[in-house]
Amino acid sequence: MFRLSGSLLQGRVPATGIMRTLQVGDNPTRLAQAIAEFGRIDKALHSLRYIDDKDMRRATLTQLNRTEGRHSVARIVFSGKRGELRQRYREGQEDQLGALGLVVNMIVLWNTIYMEAVPEQLRKEGYSVNEEDKARLSPLMHDHINTQGRHSFTMPEAVVKGELRPLRNPADDSY
Repeated sequence: MFRLSGSLLQGRVPATGIMRTLQVGDNPTRLAQAIAEFGRIDKALHSLRYIDDKDMRRATLTQLNRTEGRHSVARIVFSGKRGELRQRYREGQEDQLGALGLVVNMIVLWNTIYMEAVPEQLRKEGYSVNEEDKARLSPLMHDHINTQGRHSFTMPEAVVKGELRPLRNPADDSY
């Protein structure tokens, strides 16, 4: 295994040559079996570390929740055409997914900017804002986004000048 990895790192054997070395017909060679067993050792160590380390489990769960939150926003945005890729060619599908990623990133940016503005507004109004509560906010919320119907993309003059739109009060009837 050391000779194989050394040959690959030094560029003496192309990757296709290594693949031929690892499999003969439909059967893996003994070297390929040894590499697979070596990989199982690392996987077992990782599993044991995961079981033993509470902080690692918590960090993994946090990352999974963030990823699921991002997918939730993408599902809401990608509701047109029943959420299906409609382009026949790979390049068209990549363009469609790239546009989806761009829109999701814009939503996250918008939410992040306003998530910073809201605590400042609350402090100005005399409310106390706990940093622990602020740390729990996520820019992946999407209930306030209209994904159906008609949209107007005209910007108010204040926004054109770089100011934020006035924050809405959920207690108002106009909300």
